Parts: sequence; C-alpha cells; structure tokens
Amino acid sequence: MESRMVRQFFIIGLMLVMVLALGAGCADQKASAPPAANSDNQILLASTIGPVDAGIVSVLEDSFEKKTGVRVRHVGAGTGAALKMAESGKFDLVMVHARVLEEKFVADGFGTQRIDLMYNDFVIVGSESDPAKIKGLKTSAEALKKIMDSKSPFISRGDNSGTHVSEKELWQKAGLKPEGDWYRVYEKGAEGNVKTLKYTDEQKAYTIIDRATYLTLKDQISLKVLVEKDEALLNFITLIPVNPQKFPEVKDKPAMQFIEYCTSEEGQTIIRDFGKDKYGEALFFPNSAEGKKLDK
Repeated sequence: MESRMVRQFFIIGLMLVMVLALGAGCADQKASAPPAANSDNQILLASTIGPVDAGIVSVLEDSFEKKTGVRVRHVGAGTGAALKMAESGKFDLVMVHARVLEEKFVADGFGTQRIDLMYNDFVIVGSESDPAKIKGLKTSAEALKKIMDSKSPFISRGDNSGTHVSEKELWQKAGLKPEGDWYRVYEKGAEGNVKTLKYTDEQKAYTIIDRATYLTLKDQISLKVLVEKDEALLNFITLIPVNPQKFPEVKDKPAMQFIEYCTSEEGQTIIRDFGKDKYGEALFFPNSAEGKKLDK
C-alpha cells in the first residue's frame, strides 16, 4: 500500500513538473489531472503531442475505459522528451513517432517492442506568396533545396521531437545542411506542433508539420499546403510497452491490454474514422495488422 502511495505522489509531481516545463499545449486537462484513487486500475502513457492535440489519444483512452474499466492517463511531450520520461520507469507505455529514437529506447532495454499503431503524413506549408516557389513540387528534397537556395524563412521545432527528427532526416536525405539566419529554431518548439504552426503563420515562413495539426488549425491560419504526398513525408506512430523486466513496478498487463485494444479491429476503426465528420478527411490511418485489413 505504501509503495502505491509513493508511486501516486511521484506521478502527480511529475505531471506538474511536465506541465510547467512544457506549457499548457503539451498536456491537456485530462493529462494534468491527478490520478484516480485506485491506481491498480490505471495506467500512464507518455505520448507525442500531435495525437494528443488532435484528440485521438483521448478518444482511444475513453473508449478503452468504457470497455474494460481501466483508465489511461497521458502526459504529452515531444517524442524525445516522452521517451526520456519513460526511462524513469514511472510510465507504463509510450506513443511516439521517431523510429531511430524508438529503436534505441528498445535496444537500451527501456521498452520491449515497437508496435505499429497508425500513420499520417507531414506536409510542407508556407504563405500563399510562396517566395521559394515550391508549390506543387513532387518531392520534399526539391522543395527544401529551393527554400534553402532562396534563403526563405523556415521554422524548425528544434526540440528532438518526432517532428524535428523527421525534419532533420528530410534535410539529410536531400543532402542539405540548413544554416543561416533564414533557418530559425522556434524557442517554444517543445510546446508542440500547434504553437509552432501558429508561429510559422505569424512569421509567414515555411515549416514541416503533420497533416492532422494543419487540418485542425487551417481555419485559423493563412498558411497553405504547398508540398505533399511524397513517400518520404509519411509519419508512422507506434506504441511501445515499458519493459517490466527493467522496471518491476510497471503495469505491463493493463498496458498490453490497451495496446491490444488500440491495434484491434475496433480500435483501428476508431482511428480510421476519427475526424472525418469534422474535417472532411481522415487525420490518421490504421496501421496494425488488423487495421490493414479494414476496407479491403
């Protein structure tokens, strides 16, 4: 009983620290609320911010709780920060989107396996005036070269989040090293894609952002999608259980139960249909073995 209380107090303190450090955009109201009294019936998820901001994380959590009675609480952070948080052993699983960081997390023994959940894609957005003339280009590499050659303002999150890692990989694949006054690291990038996209809009600059964030904000900003549907821009999101062999206090059984639900036909159908009624198109696409069978 005493160890449970210690864990509860630790989690409450950790959530408060994360909210202060990452800002209100990093964890929604549900994430920052204190855990329920019955901690045996609750698991804690460290999640990348994009799916939290889009709302799909809460929808999956609520649906799972109604079905099983197990409550899932989340703290949102960039993928690098979410994985670092989980290395404390105080989280039961993570939802992230940067393969190189995920593989290291598993290789180092903090997680057991990467489990495919869903995907969407990144897009390159910019002002309608499009000073670098990238609109309609077929590849991100071409677009990034034109942005760099024209020294047009580009905003980077710069926080080792999944979005930032993907951005760095795209520059690398294009054989480019962005540097100079035109390439700007947003000082509040760790607060997520929503704030980064709004700042990019204010600056009338370019950035790389996930489509879900753009769709949720498109009526509030003037930026346009200029480059899209390049295979290099796909954005895969995975679930990783925290290793109970390394951290015996981790609640592996309910964590795996949540993963099994999210990757089941029921969970994958929720992902497939999420946002269609509001935005006219899907924000995420199912990517588990069961999800890939949908609509076939």
